[in-house]
Amino acid sequence: MKYGSYLELQKAEFPASWQAHFLDYTKLKTYLKTRMVDTSVHLSTACPSLTFKWEDSVADTLGSRLERVRTLTPEFIRMLDAQVTKVNTFFERMQSDIQALCKALRAEQEPQSVLNEVLRLERFVFLNFTGVAKALKKHDKWAGLFVREPYLVRMSELEFVASTELQQIKAELVARLGCDEVVGSSRDTTRAPTPSDKHRADIEHATQTAMVSLRGPHGTDIIGGVLTCLSKHKCQIVDFSLSRLHHDVTFGVLVHLHERSVDLFSDLAQTAQRWDGTLSFDVQDAQLKATKLATSAQYALSEAPYAQRIKYVATVLNERGLSPEFLSEWLAWLLAKKISVEQMRRLDRRTSLMCVEFRLSVPHDLGLDKVRAELIAISSAHQTDVALQPDNVFRRQKRLVVFDMDSTLIQQEVIDEIARTTGIEEQVAAITERAMQGEMDFGESLAARVALLAGTPVSVLEGVKQRLVFTEGAHYLCRALKSAGFKLAVISGGFLPLAKHVKTELGLDYAFANQLAVSADGSVLVGETVGPVVDAARKAELLEVIAQAEGIAIDQVVAVGDGANDLLMLAKASLGIAFNAKPRVQEQARARINQKSLANILYLMGYSESEASELQLLG
Repeated sequence: MKYGSYLELQKAEFPASWQAHFLDYTKLKTYLKTRMVDTSVHLSTACPSLTFKWEDSVADTLGSRLERVRTLTPEFIRMLDAQVTKVNTFFERMQSDIQALCKALRAEQEPQSVLNEVLRLERFVFLNFTGVAKALKKHDKWAGLFVREPYLVRMSELEFVASTELQQIKAELVARLGCDEVVGSSRDTTRAPTPSDKHRADIEHATQTAMVSLRGPHGTDIIGGVLTCLSKHKCQIVDFSLSRLHHDVTFGVLVHLHERSVDLFSDLAQTAQRWDGTLSFDVQDAQLKATKLATSAQYALSEAPYAQRIKYVATVLNERGLSPEFLSEWLAWLLAKKISVEQMRRLDRRTSLMCVEFRLSVPHDLGLDKVRAELIAISSAHQTDVALQPDNVFRRQKRLVVFDMDSTLIQQEVIDEIARTTGIEEQVAAITERAMQGEMDFGESLAARVALLAGTPVSVLEGVKQRLVFTEGAHYLCRALKSAGFKLAVISGGFLPLAKHVKTELGLDYAFANQLAVSADGSVLVGETVGPVVDAARKAELLEVIAQAEGIAIDQVVAVGDGANDLLMLAKASLGIAFNAKPRVQEQARARINQKSLANILYLMGYSESEASELQLLG
């Protein structure tokens, strides 16, 4: 609702004798809209269509506008002065009447009716002060000048702004009613209500809410200046928000004003002038939704002010740098889906931007599974990963990470390495290809490939261990996670001797893989496995067994893999990451990383590069 319409609605609740003494906001607004057209001397923001060619005379345009502003702004200020004087004169008269009523009260009389007059006059002050501030804001926009803060400071000399005597009267009445506790403090809700509770409820209902924001180049001074003003006027801080760009800081505060002294805003204006800041504020109540909140009971300045939303975190990542083209398309996609960006946090510390974490407010009826293909298309087009996760308490409270081994923790497929050593590489590759084409399941293909290893010396496995190449970032990732207190496991469809070697090298806690059967003298492989086959179902089962053994909830488990054999394991974990995976796996996994280093997994878990470096020092 526009403030002019809101003001008219509120005026209707006041006695008829008060109506003529309100600020004529409509008159002020009409003057600005009809007289101050094309007058702004702030040419860059005067109008989107106001552009210049080199041959155009900027000097003539600016001179013409300055001439109009020189005439119109003083005329507007004189008009506003007359309106403010009218309001202040009426305030002084009403305040005098209230003082007379207080003096006439006898000790045994109920002062509630007088208190109601005080609250009504306070309401009158706030409505008119807000109207003045909004009219000045519109003037500054149309004129390109910055008049509002100096004018508000000038207004602080008026009685209706300071309201010193009115506040003293109010304090005396509140004390007589027996409800002089601090408004907003807790009280015993188990006892029966008393008359003072009713009076106190009336005062709380009249409490004003205001949004204050101060932006400027002196960070801590700006924060301290705002807090000093709030302390002076006994405001209750409901919520705050802070953003910084080097020296420039924007500090926003949502407050309850239990004493309706609009002198607070004059003090804030003086603070803004002192620290070269830009002040903005908006006064809210149950009906004025100038800054709409998600619910009347929930204040969160860092959140998008929309109801029926689900919070997500999106991690966007590209080791070669996030391009403006990708970021532009990504933000356009968010806009198209009506997804709001609430926060952005850079996670890397490279020379070029590599990883950003977005906190998102997502419409509850937008099924992210339905748009997975769109996200994959955007990611693929720009070779940039996008990982979406619910922003809940478990996102940064993971405790167990389970890895596949082949082509995940190590760069090779161990059975191919064994086959290469024994000269059966082509036969093994043919079986692998049949399995990939869906002609054989994992168990059948594993049995066929292991059968080809019959007669292979066990010593070959030692040579394979020496040739294993760990994936870039594997040691860095595991050191960081162990330092952070994680349990780590490798669950592989490969072979246990090599999985145990990887476990030792990376400092993991668990290793599960297929056990190769050996001859009675232990010298050669017999071409079979012993015990349960570690297939897709077994991997998911082992993940759950480890979590149960460690007392870790599934919501705190991460799984990383690359093949179809990992899909059930990835689906079982709360965060399943397809690492440089096959297309089918990428399509089904909740998150994907198509970068060289496994260390990028730390970004998806919410760790910045600085935090990961600190963890390395502990390892």
